[in-house]
Amino acid sequence: MSKPKIVVLGAGYAGMMTTRRLMQKLSPEEAEIVLVNKHNYHYQTTWLHEVAAGTVNQNQARMMISDVINPTRVNLIYDEVVEVKKDENRVVLKNSDITYDYLVISLGFETNTFGIKGMEKNAFSITDIESSRMIREHIEYQFAKYSTAQNPKDEDLTILVGGGGFTGIEFVGELAEKVPELCRKYDIDRSKARIVNVEAAPRVLPGFDDDLVAYAKKSLEDRGVEFREGAKISECKKNSFVIGEEENQEEIKAGTIVWTGGVTGNAVLSKSGFELTKGKVTVNGDLRAPGEENIFILGDCAWVMNEAEGKPFPPTAQAAMQHADTCAGNIKALLRHEPLGKFVFDDKGTVASLGEADAMGTVFNDYQLYGKSAVSMKKVIDNRYLFLLGGPKLILKKGKLRMF
Repeated sequence: MSKPKIVVLGAGYAGMMTTRRLMQKLSPEEAEIVLVNKHNYHYQTTWLHEVAAGTVNQNQARMMISDVINPTRVNLIYDEVVEVKKDENRVVLKNSDITYDYLVISLGFETNTFGIKGMEKNAFSITDIESSRMIREHIEYQFAKYSTAQNPKDEDLTILVGGGGFTGIEFVGELAEKVPELCRKYDIDRSKARIVNVEAAPRVLPGFDDDLVAYAKKSLEDRGVEFREGAKISECKKNSFVIGEEENQEEIKAGTIVWTGGVTGNAVLSKSGFELTKGKVTVNGDLRAPGEENIFILGDCAWVMNEAEGKPFPPTAQAAMQHADTCAGNIKALLRHEPLGKFVFDDKGTVASLGEADAMGTVFNDYQLYGKSAVSMKKVIDNRYLFLLGGPKLILKKGKLRMF
């Protein structure tokens, strides 16, 4: 009799941690575990803004999957997921098909431009290692071009960042570190280069306490970041944002445009016939898709409801890692005919980086951290994930060990 087959789609935070937990909770005789990912590497999504700004090397932000997931224990398949055939317990891949008894969908996010005219075509997005590398190279090219041009245009040195959420603010924080370095490298007056963050909401960093937002803005403004809050983007042209209503529009020209204003679940969800709310599946309390006994959906593909507040939990890396614990435990329970557990979110807080030397956020019971203590906590959070994934060896190889 063949062993049950557990197939995990996607090697992001949720997929990697689910695979690790299944390896720990199940014996090799209990189930076959398969991990499917487009690339043969896993990357730290929460470090992509640093790769895009050029403050972290892309190789530090990624690791070979086979270095942390034992290929003799888990069948690693490097292929692209096309569609899930739920009625057939089958996943269609670009180059093959694979059947499953239990399926975990953790395929991550795609950029959501909310229908803003020209945004998808004309703006970069921080979505993966390659897109982040392209942003870094484009920014440096703009500075290099400016330094050698006979009639340089100052607007080529402007970096426009659309979206003042977590990723957008962390990205401009890294740019505030990188831009002065580029100005020195190419002998450019720092005042010529602009970093402009545009946010449609009345203020940046929704969900953060007013005091934390005020601290973040002052820290970034002191280093040259400009904020345009309450500024709705009506169009993204090749070299500009058009903001405001028709009767009172303004065009901000730039040499680099990056959109960080929204994400949605992977398009495979829609193609596979799942019912979606704003691009994601609202899962049951045990993290299974509604009406499905053997399909779990995690991470950026899932809305996990906070029943006490009547809204979903934020789709953060720490939530994805906790999804993995619940999911692996519930797959074990299904295999052993035991009761399934309900996902309970343990909010350990959120810390936002404002560059290498500054940060702010909350930990545990909304205790606020600022400056160096927040920077240290941010690195502890990053290193903790590496420890859970690959132990001390992975921290020494990929971790952020220098505190200041």
